[in-house]
Amino acid sequence: MDKKIARLQHCGSTLFFPISIIYLELVFKFVVFKELFNIGFIYMVLFSIPAGILLYLVCSLFNSRVNRIISVVLTLFLTFIYIVQIVYYQIFSTFLALFSLNGTDQVLQFWKEVLIAVKNKAGAILFLLIPILFLIIFSRSLFLARKTTGKLKAILAVVMVCFQVAATILVSLSNTGELSTSFLYSRAIIPDLAVNRFGMLTTSRLDVKHLVFGFTSSDDDEKEQMTAVDDNKGMGTLHQPSKQSQESTAKTQLDKSKDSSSDEVNSVQEASNEYNIMNLDFDKLIAGESDSTIASMHRYFNTVKPTKKNKYTGMFKGKNLIMITAEGFSPYAVDKDLTPTLYKMSQEGFRFTDFYTPIWGVSTSDGEYVACNSLIPKPGIWSFYVSGRNYMPFCMGNQLKKLGYGTRAYHDHSYTYYHRDVSHSNMGYSFKAVGNGLEMTKSWPESDLEMIQKTADDYIGKTPFHTYYMTVSGHLMYTFNGNAMAEKNRELVKNLPYSRAVKAYLACNIELDRAMGELIARLEKSGLAEDTLIAISPDHYPYGLTNSEISELAGHPVETNFELYKGIFILWSKGIKSEEISKPCASLDILPTISNLMGVEYDSRLLMGRDILSDASPLVVFSNWSWLTDKARYNSKNGKFILAEGETKESVSKQYRDEISQRVNNMFSYSAKILDTNYYNKVFK
Repeated sequence: MDKKIARLQHCGSTLFFPISIIYLELVFKFVVFKELFNIGFIYMVLFSIPAGILLYLVCSLFNSRVNRIISVVLTLFLTFIYIVQIVYYQIFSTFLALFSLNGTDQVLQFWKEVLIAVKNKAGAILFLLIPILFLIIFSRSLFLARKTTGKLKAILAVVMVCFQVAATILVSLSNTGELSTSFLYSRAIIPDLAVNRFGMLTTSRLDVKHLVFGFTSSDDDEKEQMTAVDDNKGMGTLHQPSKQSQESTAKTQLDKSKDSSSDEVNSVQEASNEYNIMNLDFDKLIAGESDSTIASMHRYFNTVKPTKKNKYTGMFKGKNLIMITAEGFSPYAVDKDLTPTLYKMSQEGFRFTDFYTPIWGVSTSDGEYVACNSLIPKPGIWSFYVSGRNYMPFCMGNQLKKLGYGTRAYHDHSYTYYHRDVSHSNMGYSFKAVGNGLEMTKSWPESDLEMIQKTADDYIGKTPFHTYYMTVSGHLMYTFNGNAMAEKNRELVKNLPYSRAVKAYLACNIELDRAMGELIARLEKSGLAEDTLIAISPDHYPYGLTNSEISELAGHPVETNFELYKGIFILWSKGIKSEEISKPCASLDILPTISNLMGVEYDSRLLMGRDILSDASPLVVFSNWSWLTDKARYNSKNGKFILAEGETKESVSKQYRDEISQRVNNMFSYSAKILDTNYYNKVFK
């Protein structure tokens, strides 16, 4: 009987961690993705078993008392990881990257939001606590009561390795189709897809691996395929880059003739007159570069089709510029009666009817990074903060500062939040926020109207000026208890036919509207309204509202892979002729569009977005590598390829689909490389 009990103890202790991990993964998957059994279930189980065995082996190294303590600590740690991720996802609609742990103190500033999220997910959290409660209750009588023999440890180690190898081989064999399992495992960081495919624990392991060792992208070697874009014909063909320039005219491929140095200079000059490019000799850069990664980047950017100059080029040259990233802003916050100034601006200026604001891994910070730099954030890190060590010549602060503009940036919350004191100063701004010069009434969130009232005199009348604002009044949580802006404007929304949270959201954005009214009034009083371009875009969609609450505002159930991210881009100046722009576009396109309007010199090949007002082919990309164009859209969650209205399989070929997918791959890959290598510094300094 004693031997039988001992065998049960060993069996129970051996299986506890694998079963617990699988259980935690299933609970997590159901809570986040509302599904359990798909192809990802197989991979999750295969990777969970060796992870569980490894934890068991760690818990079998000492005497029974110490082993029990270790097992409780490890199980608590595992449980904590899953609880934190569920709570974080509830608040920010994305997963917590390990790099973000260095900003935990900043996240905890929103402790009220954390408590609300914990309350909302209390049921899920209770289910996640079952393994640790089970272990605490039964550890003494069942688990790790005896020391594991060396023979059993060896057997388990072999089993662990076999499962890990089998799982890895299976993943490597799953290498067909777009965003294959193999690609997700080894060549990209796409948290939403990876967690659903492999589980949270394996994704966290891959996150650590990629942060420490990096990963090999599909374009890292000399045989990589690169996409050259001919905007007159749509997507160009995939081709292998050559170390020698291709002979062609500047109008078609912009490759410089090698016949003579004078011909080369003339070719570049002709091209720069027609395209938004700079006088960059990539052949010379390649020849003088010893770093293979940088040389590969030179070759790639030399093949990218630049955007053409157009009738809008220099439309606001020499004028003032105010850029605003508006917290949680959306088209649903624009209403003729509630927010009359925003409504007026949205109707009188350029009207972008198919604009998107994808959400990225670090929510607001990444949203700012995309709009200000036209680069895709690198998953797993705080890209805007990291960019503070790099040379960033294309952001409007640095572009206009060198032209003699007064460049200032403001934020009506803490100046150190998301390390904006580092990133914004690096963009060429004199940055002022709460804690380093901007005195604001203490509240949460702070008032955008008050920020305008206290900062406008800094620059109005000191032309030319460029000012950047990051607002905060539209911040979650959307409630009348604890949100000062919602409470302030509560009376204006009390009779609206919406739920409480939706009313609070609209009340918050009334404060932004008042801020814009104040700003325009001051510009008009100074006679500068017609000489100032104002650009307003969101940092992300209002994820503080549930999808059902957003559907209330939309008037129909909102589709969650594309429509959920439908945003708004206001581009306004007093007296500007209203013009509708219906092509698909996104926050990634803001910087090149404004650069072209302001008539500044920039190289469109080195940015990931495109001038919306040019004839460049539209492409909107999302953090999960879904994409849409004017011809089709691809949903990476379900692998579906959907043609746009009026398009056919004949007009949108498989080659087109493959080329767009390759271009999306390149956009993510080269955005990360620009950040990692300080590439602009290599090119321009």
